[in-house]
Amino acid sequence: MSFDDATSIGPLAVTMGDPAGIGGDILLAAWAQAHETALPPFFVIDDPDRLGDLANRLGLDVPIQIISSPGETISIFSSALPVLPQPLAVSAESGKLNGRNAPSVIASLKRALELTLNGEAAGIVTNPIHKQTLYAEGFEHPGHTEFLAEATGGTPVMMLSCPGLRVVPVTIHIPLADVADQLTSDLIVSRGRTLAAALERDFGLAHPRIAVAALNPHAGENGAIGSEEAQLIAPAVQMLCDTGINATGPFPADTMFHAEARRGYDAVLAMYHDQALIPLKTIDFDNGVNTTLGLPIVRTSPDHGTACDIAGTGKANPSSFIAALRQASAIAAHRAIAA
Repeated sequence: MSFDDATSIGPLAVTMGDPAGIGGDILLAAWAQAHETALPPFFVIDDPDRLGDLANRLGLDVPIQIISSPGETISIFSSALPVLPQPLAVSAESGKLNGRNAPSVIASLKRALELTLNGEAAGIVTNPIHKQTLYAEGFEHPGHTEFLAEATGGTPVMMLSCPGLRVVPVTIHIPLADVADQLTSDLIVSRGRTLAAALERDFGLAHPRIAVAALNPHAGENGAIGSEEAQLIAPAVQMLCDTGINATGPFPADTMFHAEARRGYDAVLAMYHDQALIPLKTIDFDNGVNTTLGLPIVRTSPDHGTACDIAGTGKANPSSFIAALRQASAIAAHRAIAA
C-alpha cells in the first residue's frame, strides 16, 4: 500500500470541537488549501449551517456538502467539504462560549469514535474543546484522551511531535512539586513500552531508539543534586533494555534537544510536561501534533487550544491541524500494512 494513497484506507473523521473556538476556522482553512497541500480526505461532524456561515465571514471559498455516510467523502472531497450533520442547540458565536452547545460537541466526538471503531473512518482528528464548558454539562472525563481510553479499553500515552522530534512526558498535568513523588520505575517502563510499540506499529521504525531524560540538572551529578536518576530512572532504562527495547539514559535534559543530539534517537521519554513540550514548541511551534498512543484506534489533534480570542478573525494558523491530518493518515496506513 502506498502511503500517498490515502483513499485506500478511508477518510478521517474530524470532530466539531468547541464551536466558539478556532476549530471551524482551521478546518475550513485547511480544506481551502487541500489542492495545494495534498491533504488526506476527511469529513467533519459538525453543523453545516455554522460552517457555511463561518466560511463566508472568513472570506473562504469552501462549498459545504452534506453527506449521510463517510463513504461519500472520497468522491466529493476535491470539490466540497463533506459534513456529516450534527446540529447545534443554538447558533454559535465565535469567541463566545455557550454551554448549551456542549451536548453537540460531545455527540460529535462519540459519532467519530463509533465510525472509527466500525471501520467507516480511518481515524479521528479532534478539534480543541473547552473542558470547563463540557464539565458544566456533565462530561465526566478530563479530556478527549481519557474519554477515548475508557471507551476503547486502551492505555493512553500522550506523544507530542513535530518534524525532527517526538516526545512523551511520563507525568503530564500535575504540579511540578509533585513530579518526583509521582515518578516510579514502573510508570517509566510502562510509558516506554507503549512508546516503543507505537514507534514500530504506527511509525514503521523497525528498531526504535528511545532516549530517556533525567529529572534533575546534570542528571543528578551522581546523587549530589538528586537521587531519582539512580533510584528510579536508570533501573527503568535497564528494565526496558532487558525486554529488548533500545533505551538509553538518563541524560541531562539541557543537552538532549539540539540538532546533533536529536539525530541519535527516534523519541524522548521526558519526566514531566514542560521538559517535553518546551523544546518541541521552541523547535516548531506551528506544526506540533498531539498523538494518543496505546489506543486501538488512531487519534491525533492539533497541539493547541480553542483560542477563542482569535476565533472568527482569520488569524488562526491551520498548520498544526494539517499536520495532525497527515499524521493520522500515515499512522492508519502503517497499521493497515502491519495488519
